[in-house]
Amino acid sequence: MDNLYIVAGGVVGAILAFVIWKPLRARLRVREEARAMQSFRVQREQLEAKFFDLASTQGKPRGLTWRDCDWQSGVVFARDVQSGLLTALVAVNIRFEAVAGGDMESVEAVGLIRDAAAVFHFRRGRWGTGGKALFNMNPAEALKRLEGQYRPVFSKLSPPNDVQSGTRIH
Repeated sequence: MDNLYIVAGGVVGAILAFVIWKPLRARLRVREEARAMQSFRVQREQLEAKFFDLASTQGKPRGLTWRDCDWQSGVVFARDVQSGLLTALVAVNIRFEAVAGGDMESVEAVGLIRDAAAVFHFRRGRWGTGGKALFNMNPAEALKRLEGQYRPVFSKLSPPNDVQSGTRIH
């Protein structure tokens, strides 16, 4: 009989944990998102510089050198559907120049400004970047194109688009 009480208590405990866990997890996620968004605002200038350093050393696009990034105010926060990783997509205009003596040197379009969404990830309580840019789209367009991979995140503390002054890095 004692075993029956133990099993019943375990089942009731598991049900209560399941019922309580879902709203608790949602509340913790909202808190994490709010902290991450605030942290992004504080670190944004350093993150932009890190992005430029990494992106400009990857050799992409081939035959071009990164000249500068003109950061725009648009920021969209999203969560990776599979991993749950919080992501920031930031609007940026990128200028390139052709590598001297390379295939792209005679191409007129090299000097044109390229719109892109710079990608940043929040992992283990810190923002970082791999220097990845999603070219020919702004953050909202990137989120729309990647809607199966990301879902937008909106905090009660922050509007959908974060407004910050743009900075230029070169």
